[in-house]
Amino acid sequence: TPMDFVIEVLTNFIGMPEDIATAVILEVHTQGVGICGTYSKDVAETKVYVVNTYSLEHEYPLKCAMEEI
Repeated sequence: TPMDFVIEVLTNFIGMPEDIATAVILEVHTQGVGICGTYSKDVAETKVYVVNTYSLEHEYPLKCAMEEI
């Protein structure tokens, strides 16, 4: 998935500033996973659904998941 698309997703759907989005991308690139935020279960489920649907519509393999903390 191109970095510019991931930055678009993180800024538009997660509400991250671009510099933080870039840092998260680098974390995913080096560690295989990154944290995009901490939300209530309902909000997290919605964000995961929206991001995954948007990625699929644009034919990118970007996957967003949630974990309980």
